[in-house]
Amino acid sequence: MIEHHGVALTVFVTLIVLTLGITVWARVNTRGADDFYAGGRTFSGPQNGVALAGDYMSAASFLGIAGIIALSGYDGFLYSIGFLVAWLLALLLVEMMRNAGRFTMADVLSVRVRRQAPVRRAAVVSTVTVSVFYLLAQMVGAGALVSLLLGIHSGERFLMMSAGTARTVTIILVGALMIFYVAFGGMKATTWLQIIKTALLLAGSVVLTALVLGRFGFDVSSMLGSAAGSSGQGEAFLRPGLRYGQDVPGDAYRTIINKLDFISLAAALVLGTVGLPHIVNRFFAVPDGRAARTSVSWAIGLVGAFYLMTLALGFGAAALVGRDAIVAQDPSGNTAVPQLAQAAGEHVGGHLGGDLMLAFIGAVAFATILAVVSGLVLASSTSLAHDYFGQVLMLGRPRESQEVTVARFAAFLVGALAIALAVVCRNLNVAFLVALAFAMAAAANLPAIVLSLFWRRFTSTGVVAGIYGGLVSSLVLVFFSPVVSGKTDPVTGESLSLFPAGVDFHFFPLENPGLVSIPVGFACAVAGTLLGREQPDQERYDDLSVRALTGAGSH
Repeated sequence: MIEHHGVALTVFVTLIVLTLGITVWARVNTRGADDFYAGGRTFSGPQNGVALAGDYMSAASFLGIAGIIALSGYDGFLYSIGFLVAWLLALLLVEMMRNAGRFTMADVLSVRVRRQAPVRRAAVVSTVTVSVFYLLAQMVGAGALVSLLLGIHSGERFLMMSAGTARTVTIILVGALMIFYVAFGGMKATTWLQIIKTALLLAGSVVLTALVLGRFGFDVSSMLGSAAGSSGQGEAFLRPGLRYGQDVPGDAYRTIINKLDFISLAAALVLGTVGLPHIVNRFFAVPDGRAARTSVSWAIGLVGAFYLMTLALGFGAAALVGRDAIVAQDPSGNTAVPQLAQAAGEHVGGHLGGDLMLAFIGAVAFATILAVVSGLVLASSTSLAHDYFGQVLMLGRPRESQEVTVARFAAFLVGALAIALAVVCRNLNVAFLVALAFAMAAAANLPAIVLSLFWRRFTSTGVVAGIYGGLVSSLVLVFFSPVVSGKTDPVTGESLSLFPAGVDFHFFPLENPGLVSIPVGFACAVAGTLLGREQPDQERYDDLSVRALTGAGSH
């Protein structure tokens, strides 16, 4: 996309140098477990709210949602609505979780049960599994994005490397940077990285939105009309049903499945947010519950403004770039925003303006990926070090220096695993992994969190059964769904699944398991509690209730 890569390379190098400088500063000011895991709990509500918004607004949000809107119109905007509505549930639970825990989700789940070790082990498994799926999608996306922005095309060479090698090197570079950020800077480095990323993302979105609307005289109706005309779908582009919940004439079964699939996706997006490990950990970086509430308020405002702008970015890309050009570059639409940035920049400043705008948006997207993967690795390494090593292996009596050392080593292991998986999967369509991560978080973590806070009878057996039941059901249902095998393009016959055309072993009709796996998670949690022999600890539950509702005695 860029004929001369100098501008993009300069912006990327500047961004990396800036973030490395922040990490070195954070390392000097990180002295113990409280600093490493929670940034010393020194961040204010507004600061943590900006970082929280950064944790939430991933590359999938910035590139993916705008791309879906550009290709699917109204239905693509439903993603934005789902992600925003999810914060209402977070607002309900966030202060209670922050008051009940210390560093991780496992702290919240284990504080009221008699047998903490199995609960913490289950929470570690869930945290690492959800994080790795989310991490894999971000890193593969990073390889594709940077290759695109630097003009690395198949069959061509870049810096004496083939396109495939350059993409692999990009994935390794992103992985190395995220390991460095987490292992050396901990929560302080990750938080400031998120704050910078959020500022860049919102600034880039505001500038690009203004340029797009300016092309249509700030007349939204004119932009929508132009987008509909360029979409090839006419007025249907501006109405629901183009992508989700489609009616299939003469096929009632397919029509019902399409509608259920949309409900399943919406349930995963709305209910999964509060169970995402890196989102949960973010609430422990503030000094008290009031600051946690302020964090969510700020996050809602920033996330809401951002997702409102995706409307202009998506429809603007459809109008100014055109469906054919977007699909030709990337069939899934993930490059719609970079293409829009180049088109808008060229209109204002010619080729140089296009290159500058594309380089800036590329840097924003790259910062977005770096910040999100760092948060995911930090959540995994914190869980492994604090929950498994510190509380299970060391029976709750580790030295702080031991825990932090293990956390840094765990960051290296999780990062290395993510790099290896992303390199192997670099050519796969991994868009479904983000929605799957949300579905797993909703099925495994949400039942355990909600029942721990509100059900007096809940026991450690119920926690473990709910987490494993939700995780396993999500993974099994996805493996036997059209996402993995059996889905083909009705026109070309090409496979739209992970496996090639001709391989079909799916029996579960929905592409997102949330509609089934979330109730399974709750059912397993309830059944484990009622069928188990363990008696609930009423005194601990009363203590948890007081802490969760008032903050008395919280860390």
